[in-house]
Amino acid sequence: MMEYSGEGRERRITQLRKGILELAVMGVLYHERHYGYSLVKVLSEAGSIELKEGTVYPILGRLDREGMVRSEWVESDQGPPRKYYALTAAGRQMFDELSQEFDLLVGLVQRKWKGPEHSGSATRKLLVRKG
Repeated sequence: MMEYSGEGRERRITQLRKGILELAVMGVLYHERHYGYSLVKVLSEAGSIELKEGTVYPILGRLDREGMVRSEWVESDQGPPRKYYALTAAGRQMFDELSQEFDLLVGLVQRKWKGPEHSGSATRKLLVRKG
């Protein structure tokens, strides 16, 4: 039997978080614009995950390059100007599509699977829809 390494676990968690955090960032920006720190604050409010600005900025940069978000510098009363991000129409459409796919995948993960002896048919196949 193969030992499960902590490194393998960390790599899997990192991969899982990448896509989900991008979707969460898009969800926050769907209706309201934010600058980096305020976005981190909103995402961390639930207390279940600790984020740093260094995690969010690469996501924002990628979404910006892909036309999913737009950014603008806004003067601040509390210091230097802040770069605010908002989802574009293309970003909203992408979020809607990705969140539907996410819901399907979450349902798949949370499903109470039964072994072949309980399913009635051991030959049943799972169809995966490709975009």
